[in-house]
Amino acid sequence: IIPIFLVHRPANNIPYATVEEELVGDFVKYSVRDGREINLLRRDSEAGQKCCTFQHWVYQKTNGSLLVTDLQGVGMKLTDVGIATLAKGYKGLKGNCSISFIEQFRALHQCNKYCEMLGLSSLRAAQPKQRRMKTVPKPKAREGRDFISSEH
Repeated sequence: IIPIFLVHRPANNIPYATVEEELVGDFVKYSVRDGREINLLRRDSEAGQKCCTFQHWVYQKTNGSLLVTDLQGVGMKLTDVGIATLAKGYKGLKGNCSISFIEQFRALHQCNKYCEMLGLSSLRAAQPKQRRMKTVPKPKAREGRDFISSEH
């Protein structure tokens, strides 16, 4: 992740600005804020796989409490990342993305060779098993009349 520098410009109407290194090349979004993994460059490129593994590592290291999102940039020079945390935050850190991104990541993540190299556990196995719902028969309709006739 490339550093961002704070610049003080006292003569300007807006005295502070941030500056970062110019990124030359094809700008790629390896992960989007909503955690979807639909970008083929994410799955098929080395940079994309490493970004995905980094997300998985952070997720596992924080016991699912934090997720790095918005991994984007040129090659492995990443900029403007986001963070999703559980509702209460993580060790005092509040994220700038919805909690649902964490759930989506867990559901959509596909481990790759870098996840295996780090010994990360599959997120599919971490999901609780869903119980089968028993089908409850609907009550039978009453036979006969359910109303009082107005005929005398």
